[in-house]
Amino acid sequence: MQTEIIQGDCLTALSQFERDTFDLIVTSPPYADQRKNTYGGIKPDQYVKWFLERSAEFRRVLKPSGTFILNIKEKAENGERHVYVLELILALREQGWLWTEEYIWHKRNCHPGKWPNRFRDAWERCLQFNKTRDFKMFQENVMVPMGDWRHSRLKNLSETDKRRDNSKVESGFGKKIANWIGRDMAYPSNVLHFATECGNKKHSATFPRALPEWFIKLFTERGDWVLDPFSGSGTTNLVARDLGRNSVGIDRSSEYVTLAEQLLAEIQGKPHANGKPRRHQAVRGNEHPEFSFREAGKSYKTKIARNSYAKKSLSVPS
Repeated sequence: MQTEIIQGDCLTALSQFERDTFDLIVTSPPYADQRKNTYGGIKPDQYVKWFLERSAEFRRVLKPSGTFILNIKEKAENGERHVYVLELILALREQGWLWTEEYIWHKRNCHPGKWPNRFRDAWERCLQFNKTRDFKMFQENVMVPMGDWRHSRLKNLSETDKRRDNSKVESGFGKKIANWIGRDMAYPSNVLHFATECGNKKHSATFPRALPEWFIKLFTERGDWVLDPFSGSGTTNLVARDLGRNSVGIDRSSEYVTLAEQLLAEIQGKPHANGKPRRHQAVRGNEHPEFSFREAGKSYKTKIARNSYAKKSLSVPS
């Protein structure tokens, strides 16, 4: 598997990649007015313009069959929620994206606190955007156990349970309980229950490994390419590698890029004696060896970081 970590602004870095390169983009960008010391703290009223410049590049490098997952949450300001995320959703649709789904990440162990006019934040948005309605999705990869409740519920079925029972309020919904017989697994809902713990304590806004892992399993296959354009300490890249996917991570912070490199080197078991990661020759201007674009009837050459905009680049071969 190939893993690329690039230091730089994704707006510049992605211009070096060919169109239709990635199968999945999953990321959590800096939120408005946050991470000022690292990312500059984009103002809410400037956020949509700032993001659209970058999402245009996301759309260009994403395959027609690919998916873009955006983890983001509105801030509270002057006693009310800001609307910049809602404005961004509408602006992305104007840019040509399809707003396919909205997943809710429920933080099972959110931090306690008290505010005069609201309660603590226990969830964040994970917005799904696509270029087309015909995108790859592997729902069986994220199925969940049915639970022991099914044994008693299915033991004695009524006549209604054996046929499709339509809603009495004419909502169009219906169910047939008999269809659950013999099933151990079920499809999940769009609410994801993940704790906020993570192994890395050196990044101010890491998300748990379980979050990118769920989406990588759902929208990609082994050998596919995953992009995190705001990669931070490289959580998405580490997970992608564990799942047999190729990936690219981009971040402006040299500190976070170094941290991501160290973590990737550790999983290879190849750190230097001085604690710094070994350097590997990046794949530059060549077809990636683990995934042939020619197999899909195309011949693309993925161009990786140029020294003019990226000070660091790491390629971790399998």
